[in-house]
Amino acid sequence: MAKKKREYTEQHASAGIDAPFPEIECWENQFPGYEIEVKTPEFTSVCPRTGLPDHGTIIIRYVPDKLCLELKSLKMYWLAYRNLGIFQENAVNCMLRDLVKACKPMRATVTGEFTPRGGVFTTITATYSRSKR
Repeated sequence: MAKKKREYTEQHASAGIDAPFPEIECWENQFPGYEIEVKTPEFTSVCPRTGLPDHGTIIIRYVPDKLCLELKSLKMYWLAYRNLGIFQENAVNCMLRDLVKACKPMRATVTGEFTPRGGVFTTITATYSRSKR
């Protein structure tokens, strides 16, 4: 029996994670100890294997320390994913990585709730929590 050719490659798995994304700007936080939730129901990217579009809602919840995310730059950041070939899981984890780098929050969670494709719903959650020193 012939060995089945692998459909997904290492290039598919890592596609998009090192793409040049726009900078997420921040502004100085004035109050301690509260949570911010930012949501976009219009997120789109592209499956790196099939080229088919992925659609979903991205929800960011974070507790700011000294900086808050500036929303227009966040919107432009999200738009950079529009034609990018990247797996949903990687998109959510890249967003968490980039928002932690930008604003250094106390804690943050990025959730991607993706619309079904072929009857399969996907929800991906990536979490960051600053360790206490």
